Amino acid sequence: MQVNNISPSSVIPLIEPVQKGNTQSFGQFLSEQIEKVNEAQLKTEEVTKQFLSGNVQDIHQVLIAAQESKITLQLAVEIRNRVIEAYQEVSRMSV
Repeated sequence: MQVNNISPSSVIPLIEPVQKGNTQSFGQFLSEQIEKVNEAQLKTEEVTKQFLSGNVQDIHQVLIAAQESKITLQLAVEIRNRVIEAYQEVSRMSV
């Protein structure tokens, strides 16, 4: 009984090189997300001011804006914590 050789190129498909088009860096992505968190905070502040001045009668708008702001800030803090943990883990690795 004869066994045919297995060539690696027939088993594993060729990997296509990544096209670098309009991709943004991680720093740019992070900057945009921090800006979105800031915008949510400013929106909450504005809606609260309008409610206190009597321009907005619906308390639900104020509460929804406050919750959105809180959740985006919590997410940003959690992402920051994970990035710091990952950096610390990499720095502890021996080379």
